[in-house]
Amino acid sequence: MNEPKTSRETRAGRDVVNVAVVGLGFMGVTHLKAYLKAPGARIVAVCDSVRVPVNGILAGVQGNVTGSGDLDLGREVKVCRELQAVLAEPEVDLVDLCVPTPLHVEQSLASLRQGKHVLCEKPLALSTDQAREIVNAARTARGFFMPAMCMRFWPGWAWLKQIVEKNTYGKVLSAGFRRLSAAPAWSAATYSAASSNGGALLDLHIHDTDFVQFLFGRPRGVFSTGIARDGAFPDHVLTQYLFPGGPVVHAEGGWLLAKGFHMSYTLHCEKATLDYNLARGAEALHVIESGRDLQVIKFDDPDGYAVEIRYLLEAIRTGQPPRVVTAQDGLSAIEICEAEAASVRTGKIVELGKG
Repeated sequence: MNEPKTSRETRAGRDVVNVAVVGLGFMGVTHLKAYLKAPGARIVAVCDSVRVPVNGILAGVQGNVTGSGDLDLGREVKVCRELQAVLAEPEVDLVDLCVPTPLHVEQSLASLRQGKHVLCEKPLALSTDQAREIVNAARTARGFFMPAMCMRFWPGWAWLKQIVEKNTYGKVLSAGFRRLSAAPAWSAATYSAASSNGGALLDLHIHDTDFVQFLFGRPRGVFSTGIARDGAFPDHVLTQYLFPGGPVVHAEGGWLLAKGFHMSYTLHCEKATLDYNLARGAEALHVIESGRDLQVIKFDDPDGYAVEIRYLLEAIRTGQPPRVVTAQDGLSAIEICEAEAASVRTGKIVELGKG
């Protein structure tokens, strides 16, 4: 675990964290929007090999959760074409990596070597061996490293973590998660081959795999069925996560939806059913108790990206390492997903170690 940072590493005594966003596709734009609204964040640089602001204006990108729209970043923001130019800027505190997955390891390691704090989009890598390189580097790095597992911060999902921990509605008996999307259209070249991006398993379904371990701990094993384009990474998967003594937990994820995006969960507890469906908008979360009127729970934050980013900014300002999600958590999520892929291939239960 990293020790709390002092002096140069955290710019102690300063209220502002200088940020560079690398990769200006849908997720990069989404993160930029969050930084523009985050107190104490200052965007000092952006980087992309192809797509850059023109006169300080970055055109929007279509995505599956947030909308699109032009961003006015201002003319003072430094525009880079390569990561090396970003890392050469001494004023950059935090490097936010929203690049394609095959670049995560190389760019994370380079940023950590330069003493930068790093936020890296999921998945950390395309394999556990690659992800372990990041985990090992993060242990001794001067800067903090956090994987962007945004569902741990998502309204209605962070709430669920607290409810389960407090046993508010009694023991969880059954839990099901669904995350379905049409194949990504905002970067066809990036997502055209599952072997280069991990398919829906690592790009989409990993959110629910990670949240399952966040809620219940690491499962003993998995049993999965699915559809894989290239025999390696499924583009649709249905997994049962095995926990001795319960609860019964499953998740479905994939890119076979004809149109749109679906995200939901249903937990059956001893005293209530907790049902979340993104399609219900501001009334996404329902609590259903026997003999009582349905309760709708609403949240102020529209999504988890802003909460996730504010959390990391505060960790940097206070010098306290992120604990809600760690590099080790990102590695564990990939290990579980690899077990799911192996189960799809073999048709058998795949056991998992303690991690």
